[in-house]
Amino acid sequence: MMSYFEQLTEWVMKIHGSRLWRGLGLAGLIFLSCGLVGCEIPRVNAEERLFSHVNLEFIGDYILPRQTVDGTIVGGLSGIVYSRRQERFYAISDDRSDQSPARFYTLQVQLNPKTSSIGKVVVESATILKRTDGTPFPKGGIDPEAIAFSPHHSLYISSEGDRSKGINPFLCEFNLESGQQQSCLPLPHRYLIQPQEQSSSTLPPQGVQNNLAFESLAIHREGDGEPFRLFTATESGLLQDFDGNVAQQGARSRFLHYLINTSDPPLLVAEHLYPLDFVPLAVVNGLTDFQPLNPAGQFLGLERAFGPQGFSVKLFQFTTATATDTSAVPSFKGNLGSLRPIRKRLLLDLNTLGIPIDNVEGMTVGPRLADGSQSLLMVSDDNFNQTQVTQFLLFRLIQSP
Repeated sequence: MMSYFEQLTEWVMKIHGSRLWRGLGLAGLIFLSCGLVGCEIPRVNAEERLFSHVNLEFIGDYILPRQTVDGTIVGGLSGIVYSRRQERFYAISDDRSDQSPARFYTLQVQLNPKTSSIGKVVVESATILKRTDGTPFPKGGIDPEAIAFSPHHSLYISSEGDRSKGINPFLCEFNLESGQQQSCLPLPHRYLIQPQEQSSSTLPPQGVQNNLAFESLAIHREGDGEPFRLFTATESGLLQDFDGNVAQQGARSRFLHYLINTSDPPLLVAEHLYPLDFVPLAVVNGLTDFQPLNPAGQFLGLERAFGPQGFSVKLFQFTTATATDTSAVPSFKGNLGSLRPIRKRLLLDLNTLGIPIDNVEGMTVGPRLADGSQSLLMVSDDNFNQTQVTQFLLFRLIQSP
């Protein structure tokens, strides 16, 4: 007796060439086959549809020896970015011109051609950041935290400012060779210190918290030209976004999405609520950096906390695809109703890698590894503290649709 599939094959051969065959096609045959014998159709849950498949393989770490370069103390590396064009990394120091003038470093990361592990990190040079008049930033006049390489062959750098001194944060473009400030992106008033706060005892303070402002920065572009998209986020919530529930639910950061084209003024396209994980007993906790994965609004996000047990660092995959635009939301206090936050899921807890983890704050997609796969590099901020280190962590990044 013929099997079902033998009967189906014979039937198909009989109708081959007929209008029925041409109308059915492969999809129709599969449907008929499933109808006759039953097929188990794979079920894909909502989260799997929302996120692309991403895997990380830890390759190894590297501790940068303490050193001085161009008369500056190498340390405080809180942000890093890779330029394929230059085949170099650029790392921003969060020194507020206290140890040495505010600056960024040019780095070469030498990989072992066989194992793809880090053989050596060479700090090639230091570039002093300068204001528009060409002078270095004064002591305490800037708090640089994040860095991104642009199609303009320039660097965008964020500063958290200093609320205690009335210095606002900024997102500005700097010349790659000279380090001189060129232009700045507009920031909505809700992120800034309001002058009337100084003269009013009843007006509640608003804007970024001190030392918890724009810690992350990333640029995404389809090619080498324009327009391109710049993303940043507050490390934690704005002052007006906090209420009594933060201790139980975690802070609510704000994510910003800019569109940049030299023929038009920079445009703030959208803002979203980024929900930070709640870390019990954490003294500090925040979103320190992220990297775009694709044009569909998917990112890798780095959250770092510090408490009695030391540093806790987690890598999340998150998406803005279904998030509500919060540009018109003055405060995130209380019940947010139908507002949809950024969706995220845990990808890796770095504290499970089996090595001591320092104050990891910066992250960038790097060059291709020896096997052709994509690399991901992280760096820690040693806070110019002799008990801490500048630690580089190298991963193999594999993603599929």
